[in-house]
Amino acid sequence: MSKGFISNIFLIVLLNVLIKPFYIFGIDAQIQNQVGFEEYGFYFSLLNLSFLLNIVLDFGITNYNSKNIAQHPKTLIKYLGSLVGLRLVLSFLYLIITLVAAFFMGHTAGAIHLLFFLCLNQILAAFTLYFRSNFAGLHRFKIDAILSVLDRLILIFLCSAVLYGKFFEAEVSIENFIYAQSISYALAAFVGLLLTLRLGKSRIKLKKHISWVLLKSSFPYALLILLMMLYTKMDAIMLERLLPDGKEQAGMYAAGFRILDAANIFPLLIAGILLPMFARMLKMKENLSPLLSTATSILVPIAIVCASICFFYADELLSLIYTHSNPVTVVCFQFIILNFIPISTTYIFGTLLTANGNLRALNMMAIGGFALNLSLNFMLIPHYQAQGAAIATILTQSLTCIAQIVIAKNIIGFQLHNNLFFKLLVFSLRIVDLTASLALIQQKFKG
Repeated sequence: MSKGFISNIFLIVLLNVLIKPFYIFGIDAQIQNQVGFEEYGFYFSLLNLSFLLNIVLDFGITNYNSKNIAQHPKTLIKYLGSLVGLRLVLSFLYLIITLVAAFFMGHTAGAIHLLFFLCLNQILAAFTLYFRSNFAGLHRFKIDAILSVLDRLILIFLCSAVLYGKFFEAEVSIENFIYAQSISYALAAFVGLLLTLRLGKSRIKLKKHISWVLLKSSFPYALLILLMMLYTKMDAIMLERLLPDGKEQAGMYAAGFRILDAANIFPLLIAGILLPMFARMLKMKENLSPLLSTATSILVPIAIVCASICFFYADELLSLIYTHSNPVTVVCFQFIILNFIPISTTYIFGTLLTANGNLRALNMMAIGGFALNLSLNFMLIPHYQAQGAAIATILTQSLTCIAQIVIAKNIIGFQLHNNLFFKLLVFSLRIVDLTASLALIQQKFKG
């Protein structure tokens, strides 16, 4: 099982490392450089608002579907038509609720127009993610890997033609950027649909009984997604709404968060592989320790090295990417990038708890995380602005990560190999000492 895990990681990481980082830094960051931190910050706030109510759109169906198909492969065709019909209804509800929420938040007609297309993008991306979950559940990770990068590959082509090739005579603007996303997500969703239909014929129809059973079964997943969205996506929205210069502050926060997003590609992909593997192993009552130790030994050291390098070389890194970097952005990014360590760990133990069906425990943890993050943001943002939001995030992510490890240990009772956590602690101290020393030497040479 560990061999299959590593080979699947290699393929998915290869595709994503080649494509997604180029999109994040070569396209997304360059859009921010051209339109400015303030305009991009407003877009980032609207984008997070479109993410915030994603619960209505997905309702936990994707995670439930991946886990269910991994354990019961024959149910894929049985529920395919019903799930697509249900998702269409949920998509309509999500769109209406999000736009109404934006209206009551005081957003202008122009902002709501942009939000409409951002919501449309979320709907299309959610359908692609659902189609991917079918292949992940069947352990067809190669198709899952291709679908995971297809939308970004198309978007890179469209945006590169404007940014670098000066084709189409299109203006570089947030509006055109959003429209290009819509085209990319639509094409990727269409390909995902065609590939899924090859698995078997199914009629798209909303069946009330099946829909009710699916919604009831996936509700704990939905609640977990909502709570996690609230304490991971509220920061930018609160910055933009609470501060007089909120758009610019959200833009500075986005500059650092973009790099964390790029780093998160790796653990997110691994979690997508781990969920069906954990689910099947739990059903077969297999020993989880080898796979759990392998995943931890790969993910956590990589997270520690990346976070340490980015922390001590934050100024140099931001200067390479952005044309308007400043000391406030640098400090904000240093706090943000530290989240990579607890987030990477969470992708392992949170996924294990999800596969085991311990949604009640995860939801209680997430409620605590949301309450903590909201309180910290209200206290820190008015005084420390973007840096305050970054501090609130690292405190929340660290405490929720520890909680998930403790919960998983108590419920599942796994045994990691040879005091792995102690070895990781020693490794962390050595890496921090090495990177700090190298950064200090570099500063002396500069001086």
